[in-house]
Amino acid sequence: MNTFEGPWDVIVIGAGILGLATARELLLRSPGTRVLVLEREPSIAAHQTGHNSGVIHAGIYYKPGSLKAQLCAAGRDAMYRYCDEHGVPYEKCGKLIIARDESELAALDELERRGVENGVPGLRRLSGAEIAEIEPHAVGAAALHSPETGIVDFAAVGRAMAAEIQGLGATIALGVAVRSLARHGSTTVVATSEGDIPCGRAIACAGLWSDRLAAASGDSDNPRIIPFRGGYAKLKPSARYLVRSLIYPVPDPSLPFLGVHLTKTISGDIWLGPTALLAPSRTAYSLSSVSRYDLGSTLRWPGTWRMARRFWRTGLTEMHFAARRASFVRACAEYVPALQASDVEPGPAGIRAQAVDRSGALLDDFAFGSAPGVLHVRNAPSPAATSSLAIAKMLADRLDAA
Repeated sequence: MNTFEGPWDVIVIGAGILGLATARELLLRSPGTRVLVLEREPSIAAHQTGHNSGVIHAGIYYKPGSLKAQLCAAGRDAMYRYCDEHGVPYEKCGKLIIARDESELAALDELERRGVENGVPGLRRLSGAEIAEIEPHAVGAAALHSPETGIVDFAAVGRAMAAEIQGLGATIALGVAVRSLARHGSTTVVATSEGDIPCGRAIACAGLWSDRLAAASGDSDNPRIIPFRGGYAKLKPSARYLVRSLIYPVPDPSLPFLGVHLTKTISGDIWLGPTALLAPSRTAYSLSSVSRYDLGSTLRWPGTWRMARRFWRTGLTEMHFAARRASFVRACAEYVPALQASDVEPGPAGIRAQAVDRSGALLDDFAFGSAPGVLHVRNAPSPAATSSLAIAKMLADRLDAA
């Protein structure tokens, strides 16, 4: 017997920023709705929400017409409004995407085209000489400047959302693991570590465990979440003057990662990274964290090996960066030449929940699954935090239509 008195109208699985935003949207639409948020960890925002660089993306990178492009633009504006309304500090520090030389100008042109089509506000092309106006210590052949890109602590946003939804009547239950969802007539039964909990409808925002929960609930096991560990270094306080805002490379269009970059955080730190290595567990914030179950899940998935065959050169580069800090710093110094290895110290790490299908393709857009009375968020990597309030509206729409 569980300790949660029902019936619940909606159960939201996951108290990351997306689950909290979804619970908020449901309560704002229908005040008085009985909403229960279940979180397996002892605190909210314990994984991707609390282990990222805190960038509010403007929407430059994403294929026009994709969910990422649509929801990032709407989510960006909604996130700034939310922070203003709830007193969460942020800074519109801006971002430079720098082409190192002429070989990257065509890719920069394509990013500019996407940014313009996606309606990125204030996007401006800079010559190599103009880069110093924004970042005095940076160099390159050309750049795009996005003044609306910002920084925030998404965990602080999550805490504000948690307080808000509790004020609206929601219950947040921590330390409750969800094992599966099943539909029986007009009732969805959520099987948990505390027993079965019935509800009218359920939305699973399970992040790093989204594939397992979906498969246990009768959905397809394709795609699978493959965890990538992103390790950061950071500048020592004496070297922070080298970076004013955000400095990004022109990314590889075949990968959903943005490459090694230099990122100002809302705390004032400057992070360098991240690397992108296959993680030995879904909680490998420390390199010593290894899960045989997680590792086996990754290695048994045929898409893992097909992905590895396609991107083995990239994988070797990432391992080299992770093993040799000097090489990692040299890659960053291509954009900020004054940067020295002595300016850098160890930084934090995060885990990206990247969906990979059986063919080895890395899903580049948000992906969702649905059944009567149940929705599953299957792939929600960056810019999901930026887009969270807009994704929440879409999920609420889909739940209403289910």
